[in-house]
Amino acid sequence: MRNISDSQAPELHPKTEISHAESDKRLLDLGYQPEFRREMSLFGVLGISFCAIGILTGMSSAFQTGLFSGGPLGLFWGWNICSIFMLLIALSLAEICSAYPTMGGLYFWVCQMKPNVPVLGFCTGWIYSIAMVLTGTSGNLSVALYLASLAEVGQFRQLTRVEIAAIAWGINVLSGIINTIGTKAIGRMSSFNIWWTFGGTFVLVVTLLVKAPEKNRAAFVFTDYENFTGWNSRGFVVLLGFLQAVYTLEGCETAAQVAEETQRAEWLAPIAVVGSVVGSWLVGLVYMLALLFAVQNIGNVQSTSYAIPIAQLYYDAVGRKLTLMCLTVIALAQFMAAVTAFTASSRLFYALARDNAFPFKRQFMKLNRWQSPYIGVWLSVGVGCIIASAYIGSVIAFNAILSSAAISVMLAYLQPILIRVFWPASLKERGPFHLGRWSWIINLLSFAFTIFICVLFILPTAHPVTELNMNYSVVSVGAIIVIVSVTWATWGRGRFVGALQTHLKTER
Repeated sequence: MRNISDSQAPELHPKTEISHAESDKRLLDLGYQPEFRREMSLFGVLGISFCAIGILTGMSSAFQTGLFSGGPLGLFWGWNICSIFMLLIALSLAEICSAYPTMGGLYFWVCQMKPNVPVLGFCTGWIYSIAMVLTGTSGNLSVALYLASLAEVGQFRQLTRVEIAAIAWGINVLSGIINTIGTKAIGRMSSFNIWWTFGGTFVLVVTLLVKAPEKNRAAFVFTDYENFTGWNSRGFVVLLGFLQAVYTLEGCETAAQVAEETQRAEWLAPIAVVGSVVGSWLVGLVYMLALLFAVQNIGNVQSTSYAIPIAQLYYDAVGRKLTLMCLTVIALAQFMAAVTAFTASSRLFYALARDNAFPFKRQFMKLNRWQSPYIGVWLSVGVGCIIASAYIGSVIAFNAILSSAAISVMLAYLQPILIRVFWPASLKERGPFHLGRWSWIINLLSFAFTIFICVLFILPTAHPVTELNMNYSVVSVGAIIVIVSVTWATWGRGRFVGALQTHLKTER
């Protein structure tokens, strides 16, 4: 366990030492002994959130959802409307993050604001940790699907589900290895991801606009309506397209998971939470417009045999060789995004174990020589490999499991925002980043949008509803809620009383 005066710590610039001391003092005030080296700068922590959102990958992987549900009209307007509300959610979370810059994130914030209702904190922590494991698993499977599409386009060979699952296992293990190496490796990868995302977006946009044989008119891009869902309600179909935007923009809160490893965390972590959404909104808008101007035939994308539908859009627009390049750019960005999900889950397991909200406390609080909570990392990897195995048996079951990740993240957002709406005084002290008099209205709008999206996520996306097209996410989300409820009733209620202090203020 590292002490803040540890003689083994590297020498730091005087200003850096002061900023570290201020952040460590805030952590001590919250009752926690600093145990991680603060090695992440603004660029690193912003990269973590930016990487977790994965704008290139989220937009590419879920683009067909909006394309088939509302078409370009739903995609363009849905993206901007949802981006505004996701920014409001980011502002709500950033304000709390500034007051409580700890790696427990959403879970710790709930515990601090409603200490008399420990079940809220327990459920938030467990639901969010499950969501992060599922998000990482989903991302790694997406990498496998991009690699499968590369094989289909480049080698004209269609991979079996067993082969795709095996690739996903390997990528899960590689994610675990990178996370085991520790904070510096993740910080450097996240910083690199920012440049890769901006550079990759530039390359993809230029390639699409220059090489597409036919460019669509502005009227098509901004007003064309498409409906492959079977539903007759135009408004409902466009709303279904919102799911693509929300799915893509989730992940800003990941910066909070590394707050105890961040310099001046009370400032930089909330800035990263908000900045990652703003940056993703703008980058995503540019990329989406390029896709819409370049798409040649929506019907081809809808009926494609490629593992990832976006591969068909690229193939039609830029040809075989450039499609291979574009898919490679997206696949690498997808991998970096998936790695950060396991970074978040392992830190959350550590935080939960520290407060007796997770079993095997001593094991999950162990740090290796790279300052990584490696037991939590490899639990995430193991669970991810088990879930990836479901892809072999049933794509429908696998998709149901993973779609629940997006809903679980929104449910985790809901808890601290709900508290801020109905108990505004629960945030007893503000951090340096706060919303002032706009705080309550921003939280109210965030609360309403989160409820709306959680309901929208579980509605049927196709009509008529059959056993093959039913939205089974309601079943998988229900299963997560049951698991967390049973765990609380049989184990957590007798052990968890809220966030515990590992440092007594009277010691200072």
